[in-house]
Amino acid sequence: MYVERLELKQFRNIEHLKLDCSGELHMFVGPNAQGKTNILESLYVLAIGKSHRTRSHRELIRWEQTGALLKAEVSGKESARRLEIRLTPRGKRVLRNGVEQRRLSEYIGSLTAVLFAPEDLSIVKGSPQVRRRFLDMEIGQVSPAYIYHLTRYNQLLQQRNSLLKELGKGWGKQTALLDVLNEQLVGLSTHLWSKRFSFVNILSRWAQEIHHSITQGSESLTLQYRPLAAVEPGMDRSSMEEALTRELMQVREQEIQRGTTLIGPHRDDLRIAANGTDLHTFGSQGQQRTAALSLKLAEIELIHQETGTYPILLLDDVLSELDDGRKTHLLEAIRGRVQTFVTTTGLEGIDRETLERARIRRVHQGSISEQG
Repeated sequence: MYVERLELKQFRNIEHLKLDCSGELHMFVGPNAQGKTNILESLYVLAIGKSHRTRSHRELIRWEQTGALLKAEVSGKESARRLEIRLTPRGKRVLRNGVEQRRLSEYIGSLTAVLFAPEDLSIVKGSPQVRRRFLDMEIGQVSPAYIYHLTRYNQLLQQRNSLLKELGKGWGKQTALLDVLNEQLVGLSTHLWSKRFSFVNILSRWAQEIHHSITQGSESLTLQYRPLAAVEPGMDRSSMEEALTRELMQVREQEIQRGTTLIGPHRDDLRIAANGTDLHTFGSQGQQRTAALSLKLAEIELIHQETGTYPILLLDDVLSELDDGRKTHLLEAIRGRVQTFVTTTGLEGIDRETLERARIRRVHQGSISEQG
C-alpha cells in the first residue's frame, strides 16, 4: 500500500500543504516543534480515523480556524482510493472515493499504517491500558468488525457502570435490567476475546522471529494475553460465555458496592517477556526498546499476512532513540517493501545509501521545502 499524494488544510500548524509522496522513503528534517510530527499524525488519522496524540479532534484544527481537511490518494494491490477526513468543532466526516462512511468500521482498512514513536516504549513498560489500546488499534486495522464490537462494548460498559452506581446507592432495584446488560456484555466480550487471542498468537510468532534476529539468538520473546476472567486460548465462544456469566454472578454484590464492572476485556493485559522475564517489571531499557521494535516490525508482517498488502510505516523521531544495531535492522527490514515516512532532527548517523534513496524535506514552522 502506497500513499501517492497528501493534502492538508488548516491541520495543526499547517495552513496548506500539497505533498507528492511518490517514492519509498520520505524524510522530514528540522528542529523540534516545527510540524514534522503533524505530517505523520495526519497520515495516521487518515488510516485510523483518529489521532494517536489526542482524543479530541478539535485539537487537530489550526488555531482560530473553523475546520481542517485531510486528503490522500492511496494505491493498493486492487485499486486506487481517495480518502478524505473533514474536521469541524462539531464533529468529523470520513469519506472514501467521495462517499461518506457512516461508521468508522466501514472506513478502517482503506489505508493501513504502523506508527513507531518514542512513546511506544510504553507498550512494554506502561500500564495495561496502554497495551489494551495497542491491541485494539492494531486489530481494528485488519478486522473492521472488531471496531464495531469494541464500540458497542464500551457503550454498554458505560451504561452498566451507571446502573451499578444507582443500585449501590439504593436508587433502584433494577436487577432484571442488570441481567439483560450482563447477557449483552457476555456476548460482546467473547467477540473481543476471540479476536485478541487470535491476534496475539499470530503477532507472537512474528515478534519472536524478529526479536531472535535482532538479539542474535540471545533472547526469546514471548507474548501472552492475560484475561482477568477464567477464559483462555482454545476455548470456544460458548465456553467463554459460560465462564463469564458464572463469574459475573459471583462478583455481582462487589460490583454493586464499587459501582463498576470488575471483569471483562477492559481489565485485561498483555504480558511481554524475554527468556521468561517480564519486561514490564524487570526489563532493562535496552530490552524494552528491542521488544517494542520487534512488536512494530511484527505488526508490519501481520498486516501483510492478513490483508495481502504492506502498511505504510511512520517513524516519528525514533532513529535517534535506537543504537546502530537496532537502527540498521529496522532500515534493512523495511527496505524495498514498505513505504516509510521518517521525522528526524538531523541526518547524522544515517548511512549514505539510505539518504541517496530518500526524498528529504526540510520543515520550518509548518512549511515544507524539498532538499535537492
